[in-house]
Amino acid sequence: MRNIVAVCLVGLLFISGSSVAVAPGSTVLPPRKYQLRTIVLDAGHGGKDRGCAGVSAREAAVSLKIILELGRLIEANEPDVKVVYTRKTDVFVELADRAGIANKNNADLFISVHCNAGPSAAYGTEVWTMGTAKTDANLAVAKRENAVILQEDNYKARYSGFDPNSPQSHILFSLFQSAHVDNSLRFAQKVDYQFKTKVGRKSRGVKQAGFLVLWKSTMPSSLIEVGFLTNRNEESYLNDKSGQSYMASGIYRAFRDYKNELEAMNGD
Repeated sequence: MRNIVAVCLVGLLFISGSSVAVAPGSTVLPPRKYQLRTIVLDAGHGGKDRGCAGVSAREAAVSLKIILELGRLIEANEPDVKVVYTRKTDVFVELADRAGIANKNNADLFISVHCNAGPSAAYGTEVWTMGTAKTDANLAVAKRENAVILQEDNYKARYSGFDPNSPQSHILFSLFQSAHVDNSLRFAQKVDYQFKTKVGRKSRGVKQAGFLVLWKSTMPSSLIEVGFLTNRNEESYLNDKSGQSYMASGIYRAFRDYKNELEAMNGD
């Protein structure tokens, strides 16, 4: 038996401890270098789901304009990256289908853009990743965004009995995405940095909660609240083309830096 095993190993790659030996005449391909190839951009809400509202602006419309500008910047400056949209028009896309689009396209990053709602004095940006909501305020944001499923048919069966009004359901779903939490936070922190230091927006921080739109996405992902439409000043800023351009530019620079940082690790 030992002789048979020895013969079978001739001409093959074998590993001994941490060292690798190669038989004469054989070749070993170098490890494949990481490259961020595909990004999925998601404009929150749409169609029959108009999202939150200000005096004149609607979340579905504002988020779509920012996403389209973000996609244009990526396509113009990162020609090696494939950009996929969950929607490019005012249509309704179910939450599970948004993650499904990202998974089907083997995306390396998923970005979902939304607008916030709250008291008229509330303002500022928030950047979210999947995780356990540590405060009632964090839970309230997740519950508002997740309530979209009430407009979907047969949502209880499709989302495994998820109840958007139940704190226990949000805690359960926040446990997903644990495999990608590090890079999700890496990207989210870069977005937050751009908003604070380059765009000049008030930051409410990088936060975690259980968002269904990020549920089952098999890649790093982030949900970005670009501001409060219920604040008159922020509504004016976000409903203006220049404000939308500033926000999209900030997200693009964060994406560029995130991509460059991960790909630079190939040389480590």
